[in-house]
Amino acid sequence: MLSHRVLKRATSLTSRAFSVGPVCLQGKAPDMAEVRNRLRQIVGASTNWKDHQQAMADRASLSAHLASSQSELPAKRMKDSEIEVHLPLGTQPSLREKYLNYHNSVRFGRILEDLDSLAVLICYSHTWNKELARSPLSIVTALVDKIDMRKNIIYPDCDIKFTGHVTWVGKSSIEAKMHMTQFHDGAYSPVLDATFVMVARDPENKRAAFVNPLQLEGPEEEKIFQQGELNKKRRVDLSTASLLKVAPTADERKIIHSMFLNTLDTKTVSFRSRILPPNSVWMEDAKMKGLEICHPQERNIFNRIFGGFLMRKAYELGWANACAFAGCRPSLVAVDDILFQRPVEIGSLLLLSSQVCYTEGEYVQVRVHTEVLDPLTRQHSTTNVFHFTFRVEKAVPAVVPQSYGESMLYLDGKRHFNETVKGQ
Repeated sequence: MLSHRVLKRATSLTSRAFSVGPVCLQGKAPDMAEVRNRLRQIVGASTNWKDHQQAMADRASLSAHLASSQSELPAKRMKDSEIEVHLPLGTQPSLREKYLNYHNSVRFGRILEDLDSLAVLICYSHTWNKELARSPLSIVTALVDKIDMRKNIIYPDCDIKFTGHVTWVGKSSIEAKMHMTQFHDGAYSPVLDATFVMVARDPENKRAAFVNPLQLEGPEEEKIFQQGELNKKRRVDLSTASLLKVAPTADERKIIHSMFLNTLDTKTVSFRSRILPPNSVWMEDAKMKGLEICHPQERNIFNRIFGGFLMRKAYELGWANACAFAGCRPSLVAVDDILFQRPVEIGSLLLLSSQVCYTEGEYVQVRVHTEVLDPLTRQHSTTNVFHFTFRVEKAVPAVVPQSYGESMLYLDGKRHFNETVKGQ
């Protein structure tokens, strides 16, 4: 999913130094409005939706500047993509309204939008060619690998700082790591760590394009790069073992069979008669759904729906589902394995379906599935699958599957829970 949003109104940067890689302003770090404005400049995007056809036609001519092999491109250092961006919630009160929620905290969905935009700019910093006025690459979000929360509370009236840089590079893919800290009690303290995987495509976003290789400097950077290699291998292993491709393991089959036997009515001794065990909820009763009409306001620089907007809507639905299920306010623990399977076009009907698929103690694992509906053909196409891990202040009921499909959702949720919580 394309990941950088076109703003209708953007801050003018003509009188200030703003460069790609490392990003800097004279004496101060940029804010998010400046980040998104710079993304528009990098690709030459139009702020007028009606002008998008001409803007895309102009970008098509940039294909001549694409490299035919990765060896043609100069290697870049990690420090070339280092970026620091500020979110001045403390020093600019007018900005707080956009980020404030009714719990007097920060809307995490807005943070997801900012991380998405920042990851794109980091990757453009790595691939930037100072000889060109515009980049011939279309940088798009392929995967949100993981977001780990370090703090439950994000204060709405304290400044936030984002930092990040490229940590791993393939032929056309780039891993970017970002850290978010917040100024409180006289110092900045960690809030979250995020890992995004981006891919480079041609100016028209039709085929893969080569990106600059990464030049490692010292053993610390080699260790960071090796972790990126391990992340890639882990993703491949998880995909290979997906329940959509292979049967559950022997241990997983035992879990499902044990749950099934626990729901049988001992009085009837029948496979058809099912009863809900104590302190449990049927998975069918732990759902929540939503619908979004995709208006031009939520477009990115390629006039498709902004990936950060999709993440925000999915998170807010997942949070609401966890809140209704647990009966109290949940805190986010982790986000992982968000795969962007296809872009969402302007005018689409976006259907969101949230399911509590696994619980353990005080934890609630939520899966949000998004798909677009073509009203003319009535065809459904999956666009994203989101996985969120929440924690509440009390033990929650167990969710119990009834069908084989629900059992697979249960096992998939258990796998994600073990990966994000028990694997830490």
